[in-house]
Amino acid sequence: MDLTQGTLEEKTGRAKKMMLYFGIASLIMSFAGWTSAFIVSSSRPDWLQDFTMPQPFWISIIIMIVSSLTFMAAKKALLNGKKGLTTAMLIATFLLGLFFVYNQFRGFNQIIDLGYNFTGPTSNITVTYIYLIAVVHIVHVVVGLIPVLVVLVNHLRGKYSAENIVGFELALTFWHFVDLLWIYLFFFLYFFLN
Repeated sequence: MDLTQGTLEEKTGRAKKMMLYFGIASLIMSFAGWTSAFIVSSSRPDWLQDFTMPQPFWISIIIMIVSSLTFMAAKKALLNGKKGLTTAMLIATFLLGLFFVYNQFRGFNQIIDLGYNFTGPTSNITVTYIYLIAVVHIVHVVVGLIPVLVVLVNHLRGKYSAENIVGFELALTFWHFVDLLWIYLFFFLYFFLN
């Protein structure tokens, strides 16, 4: 396909998608760097062995998967002209994102209850990596909640239709990325800590 072909709207949509993919690729490289540093650091003598991931982190996997499903259901409802269902699924996605963030902080509280803080005399390099990786992911979820909210507002204003869903699809793609990223990060941490 010749990328210079098509209407201005089609070319703009392709350009926006390409920029999003480049952004996602750079985020993947960042997290690959942090997980690589985690692996290298695991040979340190003060590295924790058999650290159990907090239960809220497990629950967070389910929350992110369900939120991706609600976002996909919102797109399907939009394509079928079901405005009310689209709105409900977008609100559900947003609320699940907030619940994910809340759940992450519950997990941090459980780590603190075990006696490990992010820094200071009660910190440990292993737990510091867990905090760092999880907090940076939380930031990306919060960043992902902004387009979900923008999509919801634009949907309520009637901006989207079956023919005009580029912004909707961009937000959906990024949301799927943060979902898959959390699944990867959780199981990476889980298997390297046990």
